Amino acid sequence: MKYLLLLLCCFSIHAYSNERNLILITIDGLRWQEVFSGVQEDILRDKNSVKYLAKLEKRYLKGNALANRAALMPFMWNTIAKQGVLIGDRQQQSNMSVANDLHFSYPGYSDLLTGVVNPDINSNAKVLNNEVSFLEWLNHQPEYGHSVAVFGSWDVFPFIVNKPRSQLHVNAGFDSAHSYELSEQMLLLNQLQTEIPSPWQTVRLDSFTYRFAKDYLTTVKPRVMMIAFGETDDFAHDGNYQAYLEAATRTDQFINDLWLTLQSMQQYKDNTNILIVTDHGRGSNLIDWQHHASKSSLQGYMKGLAQFENGIEGSEHIWMAALGPDIKASGILKTNKELKQTQIPATALTLLNENKNNFNQNAAAAITEILK
Repeated sequence: MKYLLLLLCCFSIHAYSNERNLILITIDGLRWQEVFSGVQEDILRDKNSVKYLAKLEKRYLKGNALANRAALMPFMWNTIAKQGVLIGDRQQQSNMSVANDLHFSYPGYSDLLTGVVNPDINSNAKVLNNEVSFLEWLNHQPEYGHSVAVFGSWDVFPFIVNKPRSQLHVNAGFDSAHSYELSEQMLLLNQLQTEIPSPWQTVRLDSFTYRFAKDYLTTVKPRVMMIAFGETDDFAHDGNYQAYLEAATRTDQFINDLWLTLQSMQQYKDNTNILIVTDHGRGSNLIDWQHHASKSSLQGYMKGLAQFENGIEGSEHIWMAALGPDIKASGILKTNKELKQTQIPATALTLLNENKNNFNQNAAAAITEILK
């Protein structure tokens, strides 16, 4: 009997170690231009966009685009680019774009979570999403045991994932840590969030989002988690290129720390895949880099940008990255077609060994090019 128990224990540990986990990370409105080429010098040298030029030149200008991008996002280029895959460098025939015809946040997040374009989502208003996300579907599968969580800086995420219907664990906007036994550190973080002002009314600082998410990860140990960072988009809308760049670097540092944390935990080490994607792009030059909008959206929610008669050209162009045991070490992947953000759910489900057709037969197909 003793040996039988030992055998069962070993089998259980082996089965547990093969169980796949997934982290979906979104970085709101971070342009592919900076990700793949580093800082854009004409914006960097614009006095209205940068106040401390010498500091940024020293930190981010290293002589060429390859060195500049590694200075901006070192984990992206020293680890993910070598051990994983990136898509979206349009200079290298690596193309990805949004699927909707609006090119702003809520439609983009809905696309990348549900796998379909939802025509009912035509603004950033706090309306409950009538489409089901792959996170919601997973949350209601018995084998996941409500082990799915969402952390976001923007306070619209409870609506995007339809929290009342999905019953997901959601911590977004200015939510405090909740629903599990909190450490003294988390109690302090809850208090600090009420004392440290955010520059914005609807988006908190990303450090709070990451620290809440990391504590939940290490304490509750969910199988699937979404972490949605927001500072890059809001600093860009403010026209603050310096803060936008620094936010990109901080986010890269958060992802680095997350990866090291995953590899230090038995549940996650060597069996957790990370997908990183953005909800929309931005303009490509000094005049319009702050903004994003399609031509059709100017007739509705984005009418405030009507001076751009054709919308913000290029704001549909996005990028993604992936790292993990089931991801090919491809570096920048050249694409033979335009990939879409609606393909993220099927890709995520495939990485979890789930069939996307059981989720939604109408969802776009997986990006199989990145899979081993």
